[in-house]
Amino acid sequence: MAIDNIQAYSHLSDEDIREIGARLDAIREEFEADLGEKDVRYIKGLIRTQRYMEVAGRAALLFSGRKPFWFAGVTLLSLSKILENLEIGHNVMHGQWDWMNDPEIHSTTWEWDNICPGSQWMHTHNAVHHKYTNILGMDTDVGYGILRVTRDRKWTTMHAFQPIVNATLASLFQWAVGFYDVELGKLAAGRATWKETAPKFWETARKAGKQNLRDYVLFPALSGPNYKSTITANATANFIRSVWAYAVIFCGHFPDEAETFTKEQYKNETHDEWYLRQMLGSANFRGGKILTILSGNLNYQVEHHIFPDMPSNRLSEIGKRVEQICKEYDLPYNTDSFPAQLFKVQKTLLKLTLPNKLLAADRDNAPEVRSNRAFTKYPEVENQLHVGADEKGERAGLRTGLKLLKKLRPTVVQSIQHFSGRTPQRTLA
Repeated sequence: MAIDNIQAYSHLSDEDIREIGARLDAIREEFEADLGEKDVRYIKGLIRTQRYMEVAGRAALLFSGRKPFWFAGVTLLSLSKILENLEIGHNVMHGQWDWMNDPEIHSTTWEWDNICPGSQWMHTHNAVHHKYTNILGMDTDVGYGILRVTRDRKWTTMHAFQPIVNATLASLFQWAVGFYDVELGKLAAGRATWKETAPKFWETARKAGKQNLRDYVLFPALSGPNYKSTITANATANFIRSVWAYAVIFCGHFPDEAETFTKEQYKNETHDEWYLRQMLGSANFRGGKILTILSGNLNYQVEHHIFPDMPSNRLSEIGKRVEQICKEYDLPYNTDSFPAQLFKVQKTLLKLTLPNKLLAADRDNAPEVRSNRAFTKYPEVENQLHVGADEKGERAGLRTGLKLLKKLRPTVVQSIQHFSGRTPQRTLA
């Protein structure tokens, strides 16, 4: 049900894909050559702001027994943690600021405010996820090993409890990230030994111990008689940070029309096709400057996946170029409002609590999954498309095809009728 031939699926010629790759390479070179003092001011100013917010939040919580100070402290500390994790820590550890040669703001030295050790995060996220984006069986971020986000994952009775698992994951997202690279699932399944697992486990445990000692012992102790309310405030700030990070990350990876791919696609993938996979496998959400900064510029997830080590403050400019390329080559540019993308994600997670046989949409043409067979299965769609531009320079490619395929999907009423076996076949108007 995933895509096994990205060129055929995208309805692009070899020349088209090479041109897209060359244009993206040129964009990278242009923006890298333009990096300079204004970018340095941006990241250093942001780090100062984040640290001032943390100090102010901690100071307010010294008087956390009073509600105004409690709420002020929670607000400032939550914002501080969100900024540090998303716009600063995540991006610094991607190497986005290594070009500055600043020993403090560098991927090899930065340790973020998270129980996950930076070295483990860079392995599982940078080296694995960004290389194998949305390739089933290779990218472990597809569902994080516990959620069913695609029909390609076999349904088990455990998935009936997915709403509970999903809510728990959002609430404890920091902890899920922390032990992600430890891979306790492999240990439980007998695919790894304790000797292999122990080094990363204890590294994470030590980091978690330091984080918890700071948030739940040392700073509460400084607030004296207000220590209990400071503990609840710190726990609330960590909860808010976890839920926000979960929402931002899920909106960039699991909304409708974010494609998944097979290992066969990866085997012979070119550099230019890698670009194309990032473009089709990621999703953006729209927002103003504040939302952009608080999301770590990951509302430009498409651009971040194309250029993971590009400074995040440049992604909005790059986004205009990438969207134009998609328009020219009739490719989808997956973007919507933040609430809309989050709703789509939750809808998919709820839907996939059911086994495939109870789902009405075609397994090759559903909002959450498609494959090359979607076009061969529906010749009335394929016959309206063509590879590359025609004699007039016009295109009828993937974006056009997806719009036509969408019309063939069952409506809500037809989905309900599916359970009684009375679903009529939809046809293009």
